[in-house]
Amino acid sequence: MAKDVIVALDFPGEKEVFDFLDLFREEKPYVKIGMELFYALGPNVVREIKARGHKIFLDLKLHDIPNTVRSAMASLSRLDVDMTNLHAAGGSRMMAEALTGLTRPDGTRPLLIAVTQLTSTSQETLEKDLLIEKPMEDVVAHYAAVARESGLDGIVCSPLEVPGVKARLGKEFLTVTPGVRFADGDAGDQVRVTTPAKARELGSDYIVMGRPITRAADPVAAYRRAMAEFVG
Repeated sequence: MAKDVIVALDFPGEKEVFDFLDLFREEKPYVKIGMELFYALGPNVVREIKARGHKIFLDLKLHDIPNTVRSAMASLSRLDVDMTNLHAAGGSRMMAEALTGLTRPDGTRPLLIAVTQLTSTSQETLEKDLLIEKPMEDVVAHYAAVARESGLDGIVCSPLEVPGVKARLGKEFLTVTPGVRFADGDAGDQVRVTTPAKARELGSDYIVMGRPITRAADPVAAYRRAMAEFVG
């Protein structure tokens, strides 16, 4: 399975997004459209970026009752994105209904992955705020197992949890991993972080990087550095 770097387009508006994408003359980076951008500009920004030839991970993290999530996924399936997601905490029925909604009449669909625990969540937060006393690695692996049993293609987790997930569920189960920073970079609000090279060593299939690339003095050079360190 080919590895790739997904660039998080965490920008407030259209001008910033397309000014950034216009910097790339030779590459067409795989990009992530999250809540900030989607809520600001709506589905048209997805269509415009797709028309430029980029693969898109639509990162909206759906989490609601099963019927609502199924209907929402049916709407998202018409945007021709390559990957989308939901929260595994919604449970197996919600995930199964999401898969049903996302599948088009011809049987095709984007990849569907489940968020296990946000990379901003520490073990202390897990126990104190969420009342989950199991170790983070066990919680992520369990959520991943439920996601696979529900028919999903993979999960979102920290690179640190990838070895345990792969050992339990196999190499083909996708791991999409945010919480990746360059060795000389700032961790920001992430808690469970690694470098691109370490994420590769741990077995991540995709890494997601935002500010280390989008706010770099030379974003194209930063993207190429991430690709070189992660993909080789």
